[in-house]
Amino acid sequence: MLIDVHSHLTFKAFEKDLDEVIERAKNAGVVAILCSGVDHESNVKVLELSKKQSIIKSSLGIYPLDAVGLGHYDDVPRETRAIDVDAEIEFIRKNKDNIISIGEIGLDKSPEEPKLKEQEEVFWKAIKLAEEIKKPIVVHTRKAEKECIEILESSKIKNVVLHCFTGNLKLVKKAEDLNFYLSIPTIITRLKHFQEVVEKISLNNILTETDAPYLSHIKGERSEPSHIKETIKIIAQIKKITEEEAENIIFSNYQKIFLKK
Repeated sequence: MLIDVHSHLTFKAFEKDLDEVIERAKNAGVVAILCSGVDHESNVKVLELSKKQSIIKSSLGIYPLDAVGLGHYDDVPRETRAIDVDAEIEFIRKNKDNIISIGEIGLDKSPEEPKLKEQEEVFWKAIKLAEEIKKPIVVHTRKAEKECIEILESSKIKNVVLHCFTGNLKLVKKAEDLNFYLSIPTIITRLKHFQEVVEKISLNNILTETDAPYLSHIKGERSEPSHIKETIKIIAQIKKITEEEAENIIFSNYQKIFLKK
């Protein structure tokens, strides 16, 4: 009953062996992989992949840096040309029946000049679309955790997944109080922050992700959905429950946020 609520299986890192990666995930007990787009090209690929593989669920996104022409940290440099946000919003709207969430969207303050005001305008457009079409959102918050929480709190959106949230524990608690979900990557095996997040909040607010091909539990290696089991092991240890119990609760969380009508 394993769930990966955030991955990028359409990225170049999976070009040569995607079928094998998906088969390994199935063999490991993964039952759903939420594949996130970041721009128009990847959104189209995500939709195509979800039609071919029932285990793949679509999440169409507008990556905050791509949205304002600041590029992306992918392994293949893309043109630093701003996304046509309004056109992409319309594309997502047209495909609302083929997706289970919008994302990844959000804010990113990692560049020296992040064009934050422009990013916030895009973030608001995506949030309002999610409210309109009644879809949950998967949120990217790198170095802008406080700003993201403030915007989300002031919106009407309720179904929120904070992907790989690295904000301080006060913000983590704030997110839990708002009944947001935090998705924990496999790097929890070697990153104390995510272990502390799991200690701090209720298991009812936790999901699992890989951010594949990034954030592997083994330094220098590619992450993939079959590795979710490593995250479950750590969560079960911290919460002092069995791995099966952890899997079942997280699967139930996934159903509540992504599959409820």
